[in-house]
Amino acid sequence: MDENSSELLHDFSPLLKVHKDGRVERPLGNRFVPASIDAETGVRSKDVQILSDPNLIARLYLPKNAVVSAKKLPLLVYIHGGGFVIGSPFSPLYHKYLNLLVSESNVVAVSLEYRLAPEHPLPIAYDDVWMAFKWVASQSKNNENSEEWLKNYADFDRVYIGGDSAGGNIAHNLAIRVGSEKLEDVNIRGLYLNSPYFWGKDPDGEEAKNYINLWNFKTNDIWLYVCPGSKGWDDPWANPGMDSKLSSIGCRKVLYYVGEKDVLKDRGVLYKEALEKSGWNGDIEIVEVEGEYHCFNVFSPDTKNSKIMLKKVASFLNY
Repeated sequence: MDENSSELLHDFSPLLKVHKDGRVERPLGNRFVPASIDAETGVRSKDVQILSDPNLIARLYLPKNAVVSAKKLPLLVYIHGGGFVIGSPFSPLYHKYLNLLVSESNVVAVSLEYRLAPEHPLPIAYDDVWMAFKWVASQSKNNENSEEWLKNYADFDRVYIGGDSAGGNIAHNLAIRVGSEKLEDVNIRGLYLNSPYFWGKDPDGEEAKNYINLWNFKTNDIWLYVCPGSKGWDDPWANPGMDSKLSSIGCRKVLYYVGEKDVLKDRGVLYKEALEKSGWNGDIEIVEVEGEYHCFNVFSPDTKNSKIMLKKVASFLNY
């Protein structure tokens, strides 16, 4: 084997390794589980292709007791995390989490796929999610081509956007685009952000002394790598406080979760301050969970704190 083939050019372990010969390695792997009827919750799921685009796929979830009636269920559009470089709606991790969240909340959910960096650098993921969300919104027109589960069970006047980590970042930027472009056909009631990936040129709070995050790579370094065309660490995509469109965020309620031991936690305070200064007319709640780490409820959904959080999020999705 050529020595260059094994030499690392970038090491963001355990998420990503990029070799000098261009080979991309994802040490955590890419395991997938099929859509199913979940034995624990009774939640049903199925996969759909969007707009005949092979890059736009989603997994839909329907709670056990969903019935066709005049009173439809809230609709959650969810975006998975993974540092923009790993993750999928079809992974065991997110499949289990969405089953639990849909069951507890009694909502219809659409878990969106997007193409990953570095093969598909940002803003490709943002554009994929925007196109997929517009497809979701188009289902509200209730015509013969509408997706059956969305047509029969989803209330497009009660739509929520959610995501964790990199998915939280994408969810926020999606909400900004929905508001600034005044997308019709849906009413975004709220935005649920779980340990979203936000950063900035100048570390704030404990970021200055805890500069390395839990995966042992510099948070800002991976941003510059996955988004080579960005304006740097203070790009509005990564630092909402620098976004001139922040006040146009397309909802009036935000639920923002952080773990006490997550290096990204101080960004929650900055996010709230930026929203309030922008002139946004809404309510935001920041919840910091003592003793917990980044996206703890996704990685360990069966713990006491995760179950408490699940009930809190379920209440938010039904206000």
